[in-house]
Amino acid sequence: MTKNSANGVNSYDSDSTGSLVHFFNRNVTPYATSTLGPKFDLVPVEKQKDIMINVARMHAQQEYDRIIALVQVLESQAHEIKRRLEITDAVHAAEYQFQPSHGQCYWLVFDTDKKKTILAKHGPDGWSSSAPDHYEYIAQVKWLGDYTWIEVKEE
Repeated sequence: MTKNSANGVNSYDSDSTGSLVHFFNRNVTPYATSTLGPKFDLVPVEKQKDIMINVARMHAQQEYDRIIALVQVLESQAHEIKRRLEITDAVHAAEYQFQPSHGQCYWLVFDTDKKKTILAKHGPDGWSSSAPDHYEYIAQVKWLGDYTWIEVKEE
């Protein structure tokens, strides 16, 4: 080690390569400058960056997939509510001659003779002989406690 031509505290001139390197500073090099320091392996920076970005992408993709699943649930619920409103509107537009009860199932029917929608107590299989020929069954509906109607599968 030779004298520092800049008189710096941690700098010195180096001639280890056979030529003079002015102001060699051990604190700014990422590599060991003497054999007196602790032994360490070089860190593969590019490999570490690849690992970090892959882990970041994996976690971001997991979060994205979770949010998409939540969106699909909300979308499904929105479609159910929209259908419920459509059924409620159809029932309120239909004619009927009885007092419906909450929790009971009825049938929306289009009467082709009278050209109107009616709410009926009997489904296509609820008749002693057969359903009237001029009835076109649209949907089985149920009156809920919140005064909306939902479409139900045949019970």
